[in-house]
Amino acid sequence: MNNDDFRQWSRRAADWGADYRDTLRDRPVRPLVEPGDIFRSIEASPPEDAEPMDRIFADFEEKILPGMTHWQHPRFFAYFPANAAPVSVVAEYLVSAMAAQCMLWQTSPAATELETRTVDWMRQALALPEGFSGVIQDSASSATLAAVLTMRERALDWQGNKKGLAGQPRLRIYSSDQVHTSIDRAIWVCGIGEDNLVRIPVGGRFRAMDNAALEAAIIADREAGMLPAGIIACVGGTSTGGTDDIASVAEVARRHGLYLHVDAAWAGSAMICPEYRHFWSGVEAADSVVFNPHKWLGAQFDCSIQFLRDPESHVRTLAIKPDYLKTHGHDGIINYSEWSVPLGRRFRALKLWFLLRAHGLENLRTMIRNHVAWSEGLAAQLAKEPDFEIVSEPMLSLFSFRHKAATGADADEHNLRLVNAINDDGRIYLTQTRVDGRVAIRFQVGQFEATAGDVDAAFVVITEIARSIG
Repeated sequence: MNNDDFRQWSRRAADWGADYRDTLRDRPVRPLVEPGDIFRSIEASPPEDAEPMDRIFADFEEKILPGMTHWQHPRFFAYFPANAAPVSVVAEYLVSAMAAQCMLWQTSPAATELETRTVDWMRQALALPEGFSGVIQDSASSATLAAVLTMRERALDWQGNKKGLAGQPRLRIYSSDQVHTSIDRAIWVCGIGEDNLVRIPVGGRFRAMDNAALEAAIIADREAGMLPAGIIACVGGTSTGGTDDIASVAEVARRHGLYLHVDAAWAGSAMICPEYRHFWSGVEAADSVVFNPHKWLGAQFDCSIQFLRDPESHVRTLAIKPDYLKTHGHDGIINYSEWSVPLGRRFRALKLWFLLRAHGLENLRTMIRNHVAWSEGLAAQLAKEPDFEIVSEPMLSLFSFRHKAATGADADEHNLRLVNAINDDGRIYLTQTRVDGRVAIRFQVGQFEATAGDVDAAFVVITEIARSIG
């Protein structure tokens, strides 16, 4: 591909992207394909000779597009959003064109310094204290892994990386069962082991950790010769929005000298709105906080910000400095590869900078407030229907519900059949969960271009299909 071809096809791709966004409401949210359909449509062997771009692009439209789930669809109410505001997509075009490797200050000074500035913009937007600094990770999973590694090293007096875990005291990490499974993976990867992730009972509307039980578990483990290392608290858990009392958990962490990481991957975006900050009251006492602008704010994946109260402990855990990665003649610069597990880094700050400038915080607040209000309205509508029940009340824009099965029918099987029928219909997309062991259907509003009409349509689809299957 020469430069003229590159120009032509770049324009074609940009036009295609705009047309795609225009037609999303005409498409089923989830593809109507069976496993293996796409695989079988693609040639079994790679081509020996170059193929024309016209043919490649046509195959993309004919073979790939029909198998895509449309995450930017305004009626995507499943999981949590993975928004890509159009201005963020434009920024990603530029990032892709430059294709910079932004691991060190010297490998792209502007990328490092823009990251420092935009992370501080977000700190201000969330009203976190000035003492916090931060880094843009690829996802909350990586941020949590970095936090758990730091917990481990701090508890072992910085000997884990050097000596390994053999012969060390048995480490313990504490969380509720409402946290994301990325916490389990972090425990696996860092060598602490799943049996040492202590699940604390939950209670109340937001299924918060029982802090008395948390403290009792820490004391019992110490008396048994184990080494408590840290606590992972949750704000807006994936299943039903589980949210811990952060101030109380932080006090337990302080009394016992434990590292506290707060996972607010989805709900953290809502903290740009002052009226929602009570959900993480006390967060300023955390050692590490993660939230994903790529979920609810509109920054295209991947863009996860980890705020740190003491970045020196974090860097001490993760930094490796061979001579070929040093920037000679400069002191006090930041090399963000020393703040993350991977060495290689994309230029993630540009899309966030574009997004914040193009929309402004007040427009983003309005979007989030609308999503919360629309979700609360739908929950209230369903609650009035005699054959529906609300299982978990709205936490911001997330709630869960069940449809009542016919007498003698299996309620779990009925609701699984319902969510599958809704998704096969294609007009909206939902996911299921389990609450107290029983199947429930999750609903959350979060797509960047959703409207009140899209949520109204969800009510029609849910009730219509529920009654059509009995």
